[in-house]
Amino acid sequence: MPDQPSHMTPEEFRRHGHAAIDWIADYWASLDDLPVRAQVDPGDVRRLLPASAPDVGEPFDALLDDLDRVVVPGLTHWQHPRFFAYFPANSSPAAILGDLLSSGIGAQGMIWATSPAVTEVEQVVLDWFAEALGLPDAFRSDGAGGGVIQDTASTATFTALLAALHRASGGDVRRHGVGGAGWRVYGSTQAHSSLVKAAMMAGLGEDAVRTVAVDPATQAMDVDALRAAMTEDTAAGLRPVMVHVAAGTTSTGAMDDIAAVADVVRDRGVWLHVDAAWAGVAAVCPEHRSHLAGVEDADSFVTNPHKWLLTTFDCSTFWVRDRAALTGALSILPEYLRNAATESGEVVDYRDWHPQLGRRFRAIKLWAVLRTYGVEGLRAHVRSGVALAEHVADLVAADDRFEMVTEPSLSLVVFRLTAGDEQTMAAMEDVNASGEAYLSHTTVEGRAAIRLAVGSWRTTEADVDRTWRALQQAAGRVSS
Repeated sequence: MPDQPSHMTPEEFRRHGHAAIDWIADYWASLDDLPVRAQVDPGDVRRLLPASAPDVGEPFDALLDDLDRVVVPGLTHWQHPRFFAYFPANSSPAAILGDLLSSGIGAQGMIWATSPAVTEVEQVVLDWFAEALGLPDAFRSDGAGGGVIQDTASTATFTALLAALHRASGGDVRRHGVGGAGWRVYGSTQAHSSLVKAAMMAGLGEDAVRTVAVDPATQAMDVDALRAAMTEDTAAGLRPVMVHVAAGTTSTGAMDDIAAVADVVRDRGVWLHVDAAWAGVAAVCPEHRSHLAGVEDADSFVTNPHKWLLTTFDCSTFWVRDRAALTGALSILPEYLRNAATESGEVVDYRDWHPQLGRRFRAIKLWAVLRTYGVEGLRAHVRSGVALAEHVADLVAADDRFEMVTEPSLSLVVFRLTAGDEQTMAAMEDVNASGEAYLSHTTVEGRAAIRLAVGSWRTTEADVDRTWRALQQAAGRVSS
């Protein structure tokens, strides 16, 4: 018999596990003093690592030591209280512990039979979450629809498109491929890039996506332009299959009018997918649900707790009104997965709800967040982010060197220097290079703008004020 590898004993695992948790806690405690953006050049991290893996195993302590020596200097710290770029990728103590439990359990939830608890906890947790968001009953698991945790909203959009194609073609796409049917997918010019990627992966090609103009003032989809585009395409013999509605665009947080778009597609048999990846979670607060008006007419809806809602990546919650279209598009049952529970029709097999077969026990971290914070705790977190964004807008209004580009959208503020694009970009890069904070940019109607997205679980008003002072100082330098 060959030699067996040396595994950690339970006591060694316990000791190293405590050390890993201690390292994370110390890392969090140190963040305020670290530069937010990584201060390394390309190749710096790689050069600190050996060319080959060790032949003989090393102590786990050596890996922890290398986190400080190799990894931390090369990190952009997404959990930093002054990380305002992109949207947050929040974690929280409860979510991390939930994720640790998931890893420790190590179960595969591809079908109900492989671990019934993985499926049924996920169903219940998504029903809880749908209720907390005020989503329609049609998305609950006890009806014709239901929810599933995807890895990202990009996968959710791709999955929605596959379901839309299946429904619109009566199953022909599944059997014969997309062929030359001339399918068309619609999204605004501000829709997430994953819409184009979904069309590419589905075999439609990027030319199948027709971009729709937006209102210059709000950056939301021009619904009249959508109606005209669909009418024109239909007259040309093309086949509209899905409309992507953005409830919170990445660029400016613009909110497409879901109800108005639903009126356009209602009699056309077109799938309506609502992408609320960032902004959807704000609906835990009843006063922040107006941007989801009309969602009761959507065929699918996605939002990401792993952005603003304290849940460690990856956790993208996706609901459909009619699961038959989804499973019809994706269900494949090889002999090695056949089992009595599946054939009884009494269980859900989540392998049929997304492209991949294998799936982690992602629900346990969302379960941990919902239980330890409670809905009221989540509301407090969202309201804090919105209030801090309003504070940023007030700071912009009080300094005539800056101006708002669009109205604040929940916890996102988009603004610029009045001096021009070059000064706007230079001031932002000055702050980013200093390590004081991390901001990102966009262009709106052809002009550069700074994005400041609040939402980290550790951000306070003092962090916002510190960032604003750095911006003011940078504005003075680039304008002199």
